[in-house]
Amino acid sequence: MTPDRVWLNSYPAGVPADIDPGQYSSLVGLMEESFARYADRTAYSFMGKDITYRRTDEESQALAAYLQSLGLSKGDRVAVMMPNVPQYPVAVAAILRAGYVVVNVNPLYTARELEHQLKDSGARAIVIIENFAATLEKCIAQTPVQHVVLATMGDRLGWLKGTLVNYVVRKVKKLVPEFQLPDAVSFNQALSRGRHLPLRRPEITPDDIAVLQYTGGTTGVSKGAVLLHRNVVANVLQSEAWNEPVMKRVPAGEQPTSVCALPLYHIFAFTVNMMLSMRTGGKTILIPNPRDLPAVLKELSKHTFHSFPAVNTLFNGLANHPDFNTVNWSNLKVSVGGGMAVTPNVAKLWLEKTGCPICEGYGLSETSPSASCNPTTSTEFTGTIGVPIPGTWMKLLDDDGHEVTTPGQHGEIAIKGPQVMAGYWQRPDETAKVMTADGYFKSGDVGVMDERGFFKIVDRKKDMILVSGFNVYPNEVEEVASACPGVLECAAIGVPDEKTGEAVKLVVVKKDPALTAEQIQAYCRENMTAYKQPRVVEFRDELPKTPVGKILRRELRNPT
Repeated sequence: MTPDRVWLNSYPAGVPADIDPGQYSSLVGLMEESFARYADRTAYSFMGKDITYRRTDEESQALAAYLQSLGLSKGDRVAVMMPNVPQYPVAVAAILRAGYVVVNVNPLYTARELEHQLKDSGARAIVIIENFAATLEKCIAQTPVQHVVLATMGDRLGWLKGTLVNYVVRKVKKLVPEFQLPDAVSFNQALSRGRHLPLRRPEITPDDIAVLQYTGGTTGVSKGAVLLHRNVVANVLQSEAWNEPVMKRVPAGEQPTSVCALPLYHIFAFTVNMMLSMRTGGKTILIPNPRDLPAVLKELSKHTFHSFPAVNTLFNGLANHPDFNTVNWSNLKVSVGGGMAVTPNVAKLWLEKTGCPICEGYGLSETSPSASCNPTTSTEFTGTIGVPIPGTWMKLLDDDGHEVTTPGQHGEIAIKGPQVMAGYWQRPDETAKVMTADGYFKSGDVGVMDERGFFKIVDRKKDMILVSGFNVYPNEVEEVASACPGVLECAAIGVPDEKTGEAVKLVVVKKDPALTAEQIQAYCRENMTAYKQPRVVEFRDELPKTPVGKILRRELRNPT
């Protein structure tokens, strides 16, 4: 039994056992306090331009007023489909201040994936960057979206620099495919109109929905984790308390600064970068394309920074890059690894090169996201996911749902705390599968706990594949691939990959003998975003199945 929270003995001095999420009635309260308190500080640094809290405040008020003028009702969903650009935090603050719900969308989604999410969420409006407008054009007629606010890369960079950046993005790098969205209103136009409109301030309670964060949950159908205002507020305060032992070492007079290379549509960056920085009056360095490692390092070489949340893939890519030493890493106080397992070799190299150990944490979209983390005062890599963070309870359950009480025994990790979602959007059946009678969320990950309360993941109960920190559900890959002409049946599994942790492998039985792996991969490219696409295609005469015909993916993963 773990009622005594044995892990509290492993907390660094000064970290509380619990936090008070009731300090704010909503994320709006948290943001508006920071807008007022830190008005003259830099909130975001992007492409060499600093944007203050005051400007973010004013622009989000204008956009909120504009959105209200469209006739949306309190609780309506508004999608955001952009990379890490300053318009993202403005859009999020505007949507929440107007009384609406943020629907975070991966900008690399295909039209099929985007259509599902817009229809499922019932989004009536979308704020999107023009680079991905062609995708929206293909599916908008099949969705409830009535209003489009269209941003460009250079919107917030001033006339001269903005014009130049947009020219390069459109004409030189050719990153904006042709599209037709005749009724779209430009981001700058929406701000301009909103400045002349009144902003009504709806009453927002802790139990109002703040975000729909889409995830596969326990099955392949993408569904929205319902994150209430109090869930995200709690996780911001939990993360702040957890980082405090090392962040208090930031010299007086130096603004706490974090690197945001993780995409803001991912709940890790949404909470642990954007909202946490907002709470602490920090500066966030926005990295629009983390895959461009030379550009990331060039940007970081211009800054002093203290906090760097990332996934193993990014830590690895940076640490092995020839330009790594052009950056001053000596001010780094906390490197948080999440989204996927941190590998010991990457942790070792990162510590050698920066002097700052990677603290591996663990969480899910359903937990806003952080549930556990290694102490930020750790001086070495533990290979565990750490201990439950303040206010969080974790236990291990056997297949019958009973708590595992023998030390070292495996069980499914179950999580309870103020950051746990209210359920899946309009899916009571799916919610019932993952929530226990006593309020724990069943993660689908199999873990073990040591006598100090440190948890370690040892297996996965569900067939999910984890690619660079993103969940890939075999059902979805199989559904798409099986529609490819020439495929009789198929099964998707995860295989180890040095760069991404796992990669998708597709095992296929052909209907058409002439079918090639390249044809299948090309078909998947058209219908699924990159991280879901099969890297390996293997052909077989038949797939292993149960007596009732269910494909045995586990046998494909463990060939005899």
